Amino acid sequence: MSLRIYNTLTREKEIFQSLEPGKVKMYVCGPTVYDYIHIGNARPAIFFDVVRRYLESSAYEVNYVVNFTDVDDKLIRKAEQLGTTVPEVAERFIQAFNANIDGLGIHKATLNPRVTDHMDEIIAFIQSLVDGGQAYENGGDVFFRTSTFPDYGKLSHQNIDELQLGIRIGVDERKESGQDFVLWKAAKPGEIKWDSPWGAGRPGWHIECSAMARKYLGDTLDIHGGGHDLQFPHHECEIAQSESVTGKPLANYWMHNGYININNEKMSKSLGNGITVQEMLTRIKPAVIRYFMLSAHYRSPLNFSDETIAQAENSVERILNSVSNVKHRLSVAVSEPDAAALDQLKERVAAIREQFKAKMDDDFNTPDAITAMFELVSEANLLLQRPVVSQAELELLLTAFHDFDRVLGLLETEDELLDADIDALIVQRTEARTNKDWKRADEIRDQLSALGIVLEDTPQGIRWRRK
Repeated sequence: MSLRIYNTLTREKEIFQSLEPGKVKMYVCGPTVYDYIHIGNARPAIFFDVVRRYLESSAYEVNYVVNFTDVDDKLIRKAEQLGTTVPEVAERFIQAFNANIDGLGIHKATLNPRVTDHMDEIIAFIQSLVDGGQAYENGGDVFFRTSTFPDYGKLSHQNIDELQLGIRIGVDERKESGQDFVLWKAAKPGEIKWDSPWGAGRPGWHIECSAMARKYLGDTLDIHGGGHDLQFPHHECEIAQSESVTGKPLANYWMHNGYININNEKMSKSLGNGITVQEMLTRIKPAVIRYFMLSAHYRSPLNFSDETIAQAENSVERILNSVSNVKHRLSVAVSEPDAAALDQLKERVAAIREQFKAKMDDDFNTPDAITAMFELVSEANLLLQRPVVSQAELELLLTAFHDFDRVLGLLETEDELLDADIDALIVQRTEARTNKDWKRADEIRDQLSALGIVLEDTPQGIRWRRK
């Protein structure tokens, strides 16, 4: 069975075929780094990590780009609140983001480009649109002229009138049309700014991804991903401005993960029910968080509650106990296997492997892939009931567990930190405290706590021990 991906653009599952054999160009919209990432940010981070892992396990070379939005209104407001600069706010929360994804067992992207490092590319991109008549300047702002792009709305499958209802910004009299969106914002007094042909200012939100994706991955991507809420306006606007410049599809496959609810309510600032990854890692094991995120199909909504987390904890414990028992039994296993028994186990494990692959090939169906992992647990438990077990049988199961986990990333998050890793984090925490960066110091302490490390501040210095 070939890999099939549900393409948001066509609303159909399509057989995946990369532009270049054996290589995948994937761009996923990253965080706006003005605060700690929350549980909603964690879902695409974990899911697309699994997508990338599965593609790599299928012998693809994946060029995986996740951007940082390190300048926008939110960062400007945060800098004012903290009495610091926008770059300092961005750096602080980029470090926090990196610590959080490490804590969740997420492999680092191939590249994390920042908006502020790509002003030349962004300005050149906007200039191309102005020169082509798809954009216009008014009062130092530059707007995209949506009337020049007849396919505007093709991703979110809405007509222009419906799209008007979803536009985030209010009516601006400087726009030729209400659907037009900003590419360049004139700087207000005291704001961070860059020089441009239209005056000092900074980029709009949508243009950054078009410019950076094109620089690092070319005119057309294999996969463009993000949360469901990015379909409109962000990804819709990306398509319009990119395809207006290149005349080519921005991406061949569009993937969007579903929402997360908190206790059956939509997560929102107005309800005050948001949960940061920082907070989760202090009380929930990374493997449990990953399991929870993968326990529903990525396009389905997901409900976070004490009950669903408890279910995830029990499930992870079953897998970990099974793997641990298999490893323990290796120490007393016999070297010569029963040939018939080993052949039978090979057949059953091969069938489970096919089941796992078939489910992942079916639009990354992680819940059913996890079911295949529990089939391995059942095989392991049956095997361990026998009075005599061979090393070959146990190693066969361990290899399958490891291969599945190369994709799901559950077992690896449970590996103990090396002493040197712990000491390095403690040095970072000490430096943060010296610099009076209390939030960073607390963040490292929480990270260590989530990994089972207890810190003790004594007159002789910091001591640590494992729980």
